[in-house]
Amino acid sequence: MSRKFLSSLLRTSTTHSTTSQCHAQTILQSLLPNVILETDLLLAYSKLGLMGHARKLFDKMSQRNMHSWNIMIASYAHNSMFFDALTVFQGFKRCGSLPDRYTLPPLFKISVGIGEPYFGWMCHGLVIKLGYVEIVVVTNSVLEFYVKCGTMSQALSVFSHHNGSWDSVTWNLMISGFGKAGLYSDAIRCFREMLKHQSGTELDYMILPSILSACGKEGDLLKVKEVHGFIVRNFSFGVDVPIGNALIDNYGKCGCLKDSENVFKTMSCVNLVTLTTMISCFGMHGKGEESVFLFEKMIHEGFKPNAVTLTAILASCSHSGLVDQGKKIFNSMISDYGFEPTAEHYACMVDLFGRCGCLEEALQLLKRMKSSSVTGSMWGALLASCVMHKNVEIGEVAAYHLFQLEPNNTSNYVALCGIYQSRGMAHGFSTVRAKMRDLGLIKTPGCSWINTAGRAHKFYQGDLSHPLSDMICKILYEISNTQISTDDLGVGYLLHDL
Repeated sequence: MSRKFLSSLLRTSTTHSTTSQCHAQTILQSLLPNVILETDLLLAYSKLGLMGHARKLFDKMSQRNMHSWNIMIASYAHNSMFFDALTVFQGFKRCGSLPDRYTLPPLFKISVGIGEPYFGWMCHGLVIKLGYVEIVVVTNSVLEFYVKCGTMSQALSVFSHHNGSWDSVTWNLMISGFGKAGLYSDAIRCFREMLKHQSGTELDYMILPSILSACGKEGDLLKVKEVHGFIVRNFSFGVDVPIGNALIDNYGKCGCLKDSENVFKTMSCVNLVTLTTMISCFGMHGKGEESVFLFEKMIHEGFKPNAVTLTAILASCSHSGLVDQGKKIFNSMISDYGFEPTAEHYACMVDLFGRCGCLEEALQLLKRMKSSSVTGSMWGALLASCVMHKNVEIGEVAAYHLFQLEPNNTSNYVALCGIYQSRGMAHGFSTVRAKMRDLGLIKTPGCSWINTAGRAHKFYQGDLSHPLSDMICKILYEISNTQISTDDLGVGYLLHDL
């Protein structure tokens, strides 16, 4: 076989056997050393994930070109072998070569992988020094580095300096970055900017789940509907599972269960995430029986639930007081689904027992566990149930464990105070309050918020700074003192009148 033919074969190879046979032929025909052929072999092994074979070949190469260095660095980074990639890059620097546009992107991935932002900052300096700032792929890597490090101010600085030359990957990075940082309004604003700049250009549909997530977490139904309308006009989301899943989830978060159901029914293809999301939506709206029905239907159709699905169905049973169904699912987790219950599953069961007043059963469940396995969330669920049912004895047990696990968590002390206050136990109330003062703990004021006409209004306990606070307080006073029977007038009439 000629060198040209072997190179062609290696570049299209998708199997270990073909690559090995080609490698054997290069040795039998004494075609090595040859930098082009060796680089093709290197690429073939790397594509197959055979990094041991690739490294052995790389170390034996008497001559290396830029392509061979880039293959090794990028392949190690792609396989999350970050320190190996860094070692190769250090060897590359010792040769006196300068990185090119293909060397730099994996270096930022390495920086995130090894948890060393300083290396990423150094690489950003190289991008500027070598004049690669106008190359979108390279600058996207810089942007991704800052987004993954959580430094959105620096990401925004990079983004702003090159506005107008971005692709869909860039926009998606910024939108998802703002969303992960909790800057939901900025994520939505970025989406609208994208629509202006990308007018007439095909958009990447993978941006849409990120923007929907931002809308849902902000609780802004109008924005979710706005994005949904955009999807209907521009994409066939009925055949795209991630977008459908995002719509189901975010309509549910905005309190629109019926819209979630409508999206679910129109999806031509669903996966486990779709079903889990719909089960969770039913649960958060108190539709536990619908959750259980969908869960059983899912099992019947051959879907195997994962740990997240089981958490969703147990939480749904908890919110609807379905004790028997919840116990049945929990007790069959190992035998039927092959999952050892996790902290989240135990917390759901404690919450389920607690909401239904089975506080002793919830306490016994925690006592059967190893003490090292019981988390604050489990004791917290039990304490919250004790507040609901005004149970002092078990509430004190739960609070004692929480004080050990979370000594600076103010809400635990406040919850125990609430139990004492509800039972008129002034001594217990004052004792806990004194302990809070000694520890320097201050209760964070409760906050409620609502979106009206696209604007979020926040209300803190005891805060009267809102410009319409007088009118709001007056209406609330009238509502609280209204003794009209809803049976006589009808709920709809009463709400309309208010």
